[in-house]
Amino acid sequence: MDRLEPTSPSLPFSAKALRTRPQPISYLIAKAVANPRLISFAAGLVDEQTLPVVECRRIAQRLLEDPQRGRVALQYETTLGLEPLRHRLLQHLEELEGRPASSMSLTADDIILTTGSQQALYLIADCLIDPGDIVITANPDYFVYAGALQSLGARLMAVPMDDDGMDTNALADLLGALDRQGQLPRVKFIYCTSYYQNPTGLTLGRHRRAHMVQIARQFSRGHRILIVEDGAYRELRYDGQPLPSIKSHDPDNRYTVLTQTFSKPFSPGLKVGYTAVPPDLMQALLHQKANHDFGSPSLCQHMALEALNDGSYHAHVALLRQEYRRKRDALLDALHRHMPRLPGLHWTEPQGGLYVWLTLPHGSDASADSFIFRNCLDRGVLYVPGEYCFQPPDIPRNHMRLCFGKVANEQILPGIQRLASVIAGQLAARTPAA
Repeated sequence: MDRLEPTSPSLPFSAKALRTRPQPISYLIAKAVANPRLISFAAGLVDEQTLPVVECRRIAQRLLEDPQRGRVALQYETTLGLEPLRHRLLQHLEELEGRPASSMSLTADDIILTTGSQQALYLIADCLIDPGDIVITANPDYFVYAGALQSLGARLMAVPMDDDGMDTNALADLLGALDRQGQLPRVKFIYCTSYYQNPTGLTLGRHRRAHMVQIARQFSRGHRILIVEDGAYRELRYDGQPLPSIKSHDPDNRYTVLTQTFSKPFSPGLKVGYTAVPPDLMQALLHQKANHDFGSPSLCQHMALEALNDGSYHAHVALLRQEYRRKRDALLDALHRHMPRLPGLHWTEPQGGLYVWLTLPHGSDASADSFIFRNCLDRGVLYVPGEYCFQPPDIPRNHMRLCFGKVANEQILPGIQRLASVIAGQLAARTPAA
């Protein structure tokens, strides 16, 4: 007689592991992989046809043909990151801001290099958040970071957005209410994607940038409340004038963190992020990062420096602006031509970034459990349900995020035609006859 194996006891997962939920984007990517004919406006990936293969091959060849440079590039780097790259990035920030770094009290030692800006965002939260602490975001906002914050035990509280981005008057009202409730000490930071936000494509207005810093100062009483500014899409600007960062309104470098990346404007494969932080946050970040990886990959940092110095970085950014502008215009044109003309159906028209936010009439359902979502999958088109991007208690189900980054130019029109057909059919069924 066969002997039965005893049942193994369960693993004692940590509270943090139990708080961590699967990211919705993993499910959406799996759907796209399972159906190669699917036209996916879901994953926020870059256009692989524009990746700088030739430039990176030349850079790697120059680095590795010189034995001395090659050995340095293949060795460990410091936890803070490659010093010449940090100095060059300080200069790059000066160019973007149109002002000297000294006007923001920034030096190269205030810049940390990380494995993408996502690592910097995680490390910042890891240094500041205890379970039950509060992070304030916009509604809607970047759902991947929301998941990371919730795994650390943060309470996410959201303020509404309008065409000028996060409503800073509503932000002040929320902080005032938390103060009256005695909860202000639990507020650790305000998270804001200030340029071409994921998911809406909207940009924080010029006047609100200074106002946000003023609010952070006003409510920093027993402790300092930081603003974590996510500038991942900053350089993907197609229209309009460049805006200075929120950080540019923080002359003492005390209330703001600015994180940017090479991933969106150059290559995600380099996985190099860079973040300007207040000096008293830097040591805590370095301690946490040392526990993660001792320092980000040296070869990638050397390649990023070479791309900035030889002009290939700026040339590639110019190319991406041209190519993504064409994609954005094709998507917007297809929406204008094919979406049903119904009250309450509208979309954003972003001046940069990779996202368009589509809103259906109130009461419509575009959630992951909806007929619209399932029928879109059957018709071979995929989007991100907007419900993923909101915080409770009010989670509307009538929004979609459309990303034009990875989808091929020739697929944009048929993809929107399929999407519009499903929406028109479903909404027509809901609309009473005249």
